[in-house]
Amino acid sequence: MGNLIKVLTRDIDHNAAHFFLDFENAQPTESEKEIYNQVNVVLKDAEGILEDLQSYRGAGHEIREAIQHPADEKLQEKAWGAVVPLVGKLKKFYEFSQRLEAALRGLLGALTSTPYSPTQHLEREQALAKQFAEILHFTLRFDELKMTNPAIQNDFSYYRRTLSRMRINNVPAEGENEVNNELANRMSLFYAEATPMLKTLSDATTKFVSENKNLPIENTTDCLSTMASVCRVMLETPEYRSRFTNEETVSFCLRVMVGVIILYDHVHPVGAFAKTSKIDMKGCIKVLKDQPPNSVEGLLNALRYTITLVSQLFAHILLSNLVGEPGEEKAYQD
Repeated sequence: MGNLIKVLTRDIDHNAAHFFLDFENAQPTESEKEIYNQVNVVLKDAEGILEDLQSYRGAGHEIREAIQHPADEKLQEKAWGAVVPLVGKLKKFYEFSQRLEAALRGLLGALTSTPYSPTQHLEREQALAKQFAEILHFTLRFDELKMTNPAIQNDFSYYRRTLSRMRINNVPAEGENEVNNELANRMSLFYAEATPMLKTLSDATTKFVSENKNLPIENTTDCLSTMASVCRVMLETPEYRSRFTNEETVSFCLRVMVGVIILYDHVHPVGAFAKTSKIDMKGCIKVLKDQPPNSVEGLLNALRYTITLVSQLFAHILLSNLVGEPGEEKAYQD
């Protein structure tokens, strides 16, 4: 039946067509290969980044010991020696976010260019749509891990304080060659965000729209809304879910759906939660609500806290009515 299957849904987007995207098996056509290969160079490093983040334990013990015994030079050296390689990891994560931003903008250029409509692009260039989805999937996985690891900001704050003190005292700092002051400032802003990768992609999408003024904004927002609808339809329709051969595809679709909603919200003039939005937000939230609670808490929080301020009031009302407040058990009851 092909990798894309046109489906009809109820009360959605003025009877627009939706598609079943084969996120598991799509392969690049000849016309896709140039962009596909460029993006693939970035994506092949994504799993390693997640593994490094998941195993990140921090230097909390060494830092506490150093702070409690400020006159003990050995403890100061031990804490610094523990933090410097960790900051090297944080630098790698940040630099990967820049590579991911460039990859996303390349994909947006390919999937929104004329003369084809966004829907035609998704139909013709399924492998690029899959890569777009993989970027969003990685992004939300990264941010979920970062949000539950306070050691990241604690380590980096200690690094910056100690580096500043060393400069004042004219003490040579080994770690300064790893992360100079300008880079440290940018990294600090990055890690200060609750969801830094999503913020990076949201800013990149907004910048893509502003830099391509000859491209109708609808080309970008329609691409995002179509992706959100595709994921929702696949998740809520047993016939389509049964086509998944990998059990991880469900969580993949959930993350992609939330990711494109957030990007849409940042790019569209009225946001994702407005009545004129082309995304069925009530339907998307219901799909999230129907999943096991522990598996979607991070995604619901991303919707609550990563959307624009204009949308947060509408989101709070809708999420409270359909899901409840964060942490409430009733949130997942019908």
